[in-house]
Amino acid sequence: MLELSSIYRPRIRHIFRKGGYDKQTFVQDLIAGIIVGIIALPLAIAFGIASGVTPQQGLITAIVAGFLISLLGGTRFLIGGPTGAFIVIVAGIIGQYGFGGLTIATIMAGIILIIMGVCKMGVVFKFIPYPIVVGFTSGIAVTIFSTQIKDFCGFTMDVPAGFIPEWICYFKNLASINWTEFAASAGCLLLIIVWNSRIKKIPGSLAALVAGTIASVCLSRFAGVELATIGTKFPELAEGLPMPKPSFPAMDFQTIKGLATPAFTIAILCAIESLLAAMVTDGVTGRKHNANTELIGEGIANMITPLFGGIPATGAIARTMANINNGGKSPVAGLVHAVVLLLIYLFLMPYAVYIPLSCLAAILVMVAYGMSEWRTFKYLLKGDRADVSVLLITFGLTVLVDLTVAIEVGVVLAIVLFVRRVMQTSDIHVIEHSKVAGTEEEEILSPEDTPMLDIPKGVEVCEITGPFFFGRASKFEEFDNRMGNGTKVRILRMRSVPFMDSTGIKNLRSLTQRASGRGITTILSGVNENVRKELEKFGVDKEIGVGNIKPHITPALERAKEIIAEGRQS
Repeated sequence: MLELSSIYRPRIRHIFRKGGYDKQTFVQDLIAGIIVGIIALPLAIAFGIASGVTPQQGLITAIVAGFLISLLGGTRFLIGGPTGAFIVIVAGIIGQYGFGGLTIATIMAGIILIIMGVCKMGVVFKFIPYPIVVGFTSGIAVTIFSTQIKDFCGFTMDVPAGFIPEWICYFKNLASINWTEFAASAGCLLLIIVWNSRIKKIPGSLAALVAGTIASVCLSRFAGVELATIGTKFPELAEGLPMPKPSFPAMDFQTIKGLATPAFTIAILCAIESLLAAMVTDGVTGRKHNANTELIGEGIANMITPLFGGIPATGAIARTMANINNGGKSPVAGLVHAVVLLLIYLFLMPYAVYIPLSCLAAILVMVAYGMSEWRTFKYLLKGDRADVSVLLITFGLTVLVDLTVAIEVGVVLAIVLFVRRVMQTSDIHVIEHSKVAGTEEEEILSPEDTPMLDIPKGVEVCEITGPFFFGRASKFEEFDNRMGNGTKVRILRMRSVPFMDSTGIKNLRSLTQRASGRGITTILSGVNENVRKELEKFGVDKEIGVGNIKPHITPALERAKEIIAEGRQS
């Protein structure tokens, strides 16, 4: 219990325990929460519809998950709710497994997030390579844009799933564009762009939502022009707002097995997006978030939200920045934002039936543009070939194949990139006579600061730099095959080896055994404490000989001279 309390420390409890929360701070949180709640309204509705659920389910997600993430999370400023990143994966799960399958997958994702937090894996997500993150987000942005073309242009045909089939269908049906719907979409999009460039406090998406709805009602009543609205797509909303109830499919092993991968994808997306948003807020505010607490809090939120009919949720960077820019000081602002949305849901949601789908499409096109990070994408294309390849692979898989596959491949690529970077810092090479340094302090000081040492004839000194691990196995085999003739003693300088894994131990043992078979004695120099413990754990120190493991190059060379002398006497 004590261990869990050291990992899970909700930020809201910390704020109130310090006793620094006063009336002035509450007023600032209240104002920020009201503004962010209004900003979240059109996004929650749009994300809900785009994900394949109803608009009220998008709002319920923003209410329940937004409240729980602020209450239970590890940041001061993060605002939770449905986000554009989930549109593709949620729509895919619903299409394959139905809403019941999405409910189970979201709860499973919540459990995975909690396990990640308890296992202190929050820090791991800070090291995901940036090209992978940009590849994901840019790919999701393109996919969102692609899915909104139907409503933006007023197409009425059924559009197949998949980026390429979608665009083939669009081009085949260009003649059936509804120019009235297109004009409404373009007008809303233009309003958002102009509004956001001139007015900062009130979001352009809200202005477009209000203006688009008023225009739709006026066109219907006075000009007889009918635009497709939420009411035409969800006619049941006109009869009231029954609370959506989750439906659970038959819980068997095959269902759980089939949903494991989508659940993992939801969990990874949630962790990446929320912790990325938290790191951005840290840079803006100078505060620090607790990544493990945030994962646990979001895990709980994603386990509870589906019970109210909601969809996956995470921290939303745009709403979080709006919270900060409007004076939010604590998680209370996030709680207020959820309450504001609840009041809107209870008293204003019946009027949502008049919102035109063309207006929501315009809002999502702007969301896609904001997510695209095209400038960053273009900038990263100037990087080395490995980074560019990872960027393009992740982007291509997200757009052309499937987000789940992109996540899985992205995780593997992150590991491969890490191994590659570490391999670039690891090396083993023979040191020439004129390059060896050696006072007793030389294992600590820079070699340039120490005098030269002579290497006796028959002694080979090799320098190992970087981790001695599985990624360098082939390197050490190649090195061993190039051993010089006449060598009687080989000194392996390991002052620059921070750690060894089991594969490194195996490689070292193989080196020493092959050398011993050729009559060559191996001496280790400059072994640090961690590496020494690993050698002792596997018994390699006894195989090499405890007397042949030296702290510095000087005693190692002295020991080599002794071995050479003993060989001559025999």
